Amino acid sequence: MGRGILKGAELEKRLLMQKSQGRKTVSVMRGLMILCEPCYGQVVEEKLVDQRNYVADHEALFGAICPGCEDINRPLMDDMLGSSE
Repeated sequence: MGRGILKGAELEKRLLMQKSQGRKTVSVMRGLMILCEPCYGQVVEEKLVDQRNYVADHEALFGAICPGCEDINRPLMDDMLGSSE
């Protein structure tokens, strides 16, 4: 396969794969939260996830994640906290 210029769907696929690299998910009551590798490691180290990768204590989870993960998950977090913003 040559190293030509990527176009259309192939370019989009490669860009999506790059953006999602290094991201992990945990289940919460309202869906899945996307975490960076350091935050995921912190959540596992603090034993906030069970064997099914589910986090029951969302407030502890919110306290364990970085500002970048907060930004990515803001709509889900607001929904879980009952915010109307």
